[in-house]
Amino acid sequence: MKSLKVDGQQLDLFAQDVPATAATPPQAAPSAPPSLLWSAPPPPPPLPAPPRAPDAPPLRQLQLGQHSLEYELRRSTRRSIGFMIDDDGLRVTAPKRITLAEIDNAIRAKQGWILSKLHERRERRVQRLQRPPMVWRDGAALPYLGGSVTLRLHQAARHRASLNRDSAELHVWVTPSGTEQQLKDKVRACLQAEAKQLFAERLDLYAARLGVSYHSFALSSAGTRWGSCTVQRKIRLNWRLIHFALPLVDYVVAHELAHLLEMNHSPRFWATLESIYPDCDGAKQALRKRAQELPALFA
Repeated sequence: MKSLKVDGQQLDLFAQDVPATAATPPQAAPSAPPSLLWSAPPPPPPLPAPPRAPDAPPLRQLQLGQHSLEYELRRSTRRSIGFMIDDDGLRVTAPKRITLAEIDNAIRAKQGWILSKLHERRERRVQRLQRPPMVWRDGAALPYLGGSVTLRLHQAARHRASLNRDSAELHVWVTPSGTEQQLKDKVRACLQAEAKQLFAERLDLYAARLGVSYHSFALSSAGTRWGSCTVQRKIRLNWRLIHFALPLVDYVVAHELAHLLEMNHSPRFWATLESIYPDCDGAKQALRKRAQELPALFA
């Protein structure tokens, strides 16, 4: 394997997670140390069950014909049963007065739609895991705000990262014995810091336009769920939105803020959203298309 030279010194870098435009990763030489460069990416991993938070409620199980369905049940003050499907599976939100038998019957009534959507989510997840991996090396391009930044690697005594917006370069300092995971962790942390700052600015901008205020804001790492808003006025935005163009970030921001006035997807909700973000349909389609094109950087 051909080693790279960074700042005039040899630094073994490795390859995993590459956009289609990236160059073919260098082949490993027998004498190369197993640090930051591998000859080929590993085979796609099996599709595991999505990890759940330690404090997540236990899953309920329901038999639907030949299918054994697991779902998360949450109780709320809403007046009807709601269904949400994302990469974590099915989440059912129901009023406290509704019995478990009534909830199971409601799921059975919508089982065709539920099973179809769960299958679609699984297929999308498989496709993401099977995308060509990216080569983590000096000069690699990382998607950022609809464009890209260039990864610049330097050898140093400790790991750190910094984004230079003027030169569109993300500089990462790594130790000679650094691993790929350490490199990826630094890049991810840097992008998350950028996301947190930008999203806070856009939230304040659109909250003022809508005349609302939110309680708190945090980043999320959900598979395909870009944002959420709770009845406690807490907003979460997927940090991976930092890869997308600013209009798509604004669409998700405005979408979640609109839920502060309409905690549903009724015609009144969409009218509220369109009052501060007119091109909802265009943004929704562009977000779906861009998400499918995004390389698997940190899978």
